[in-house]
Amino acid sequence: MSLAGVTGIIPRELLVGAENADDAAVYQLTDDVCVVLTTDFFTPIVDDAYDFGRIAAANALSDVYAMGGEPRVVLNLMAFPKMLGIDLAARCMRGSADVVAKAGAVVAGGHTIEDNEPKFGLCVMGVVNPARLLRNGGARPGDVLFLTKPVGTGLMTTGLKRGLVSEEAIGPTVEQMATLNAAAGAVVRDHARGGTVHACTDLTGFGLVGHIHEMAAASGCGARVELSRVPLIEGAVDLARQGVTPGKTRDVRAWAQGFTRVEPSALAGEWNADAVWNVVADPQTSGGLLVAVDAADADAFEADLLSAGAPCAARVATFVEGEPRVTVE
Repeated sequence: MSLAGVTGIIPRELLVGAENADDAAVYQLTDDVCVVLTTDFFTPIVDDAYDFGRIAAANALSDVYAMGGEPRVVLNLMAFPKMLGIDLAARCMRGSADVVAKAGAVVAGGHTIEDNEPKFGLCVMGVVNPARLLRNGGARPGDVLFLTKPVGTGLMTTGLKRGLVSEEAIGPTVEQMATLNAAAGAVVRDHARGGTVHACTDLTGFGLVGHIHEMAAASGCGARVELSRVPLIEGAVDLARQGVTPGKTRDVRAWAQGFTRVEPSALAGEWNADAVWNVVADPQTSGGLLVAVDAADADAFEADLLSAGAPCAARVATFVEGEPRVTVE
């Protein structure tokens, strides 16, 4: 069954809707102000409720940064088993509230239902000037694609669930997922004012090649990924080689094989095809921003990201002329 047409009448004030796999909806209020609206929630991927709340908040807020905006107000969305008790639910919401406060936004309420499986997330409202609005389309051939957080959260959290990653070893991954994309977002907004940021999205559940493909398709060009430049969380490569992957990796890979080619050059050293796919199709939680930047501004953009404290400033791909296909080399 197609979902086409389920949104009804589209007013001209709705600048961004569901048509192009963008990160959030954008509705224009005045000549200078648009609201950015997004929501995201999921089941726990870590054991600690406070950390789960932090991660869920950073993940949901990221969509606003990806659109060139700044978050202002959030609502909590929670499904929770009564048997787990109110204290655990409160600890989850406290973790979320701490991250929301760091973002300069406010928790204004929310909604909770009883469910057998815990779920938590946020509905987020942000603001953006329509002249500064960023979308996942707009990249141009020759643009450099930056990534602002290492890849591997799906691999690491799956390793934790299977007892192959210790609580101590998962610590840096948890902190990365709980880290806002605010610093990178500020640099993106600054360079967008100069016209050198052409497109932006955040890296989440469709994996690296999935989200790059969405950018390429929306931009009308192709992309070449340089595997050796993709930053990886420590321990993720070993898990990829062992095949310790989330269930969703199989779905992402099956989908992405229709538009992705892994070149023989990517299989050098200890890499084999399955390990490469387990990395580039790894679904991320609260991943970094993917930012298409004019090549002439790439050095300055990288320096500003690092100066602002972004987790990384990796040049992972280049956009090229051609069909919206992704080549990993």
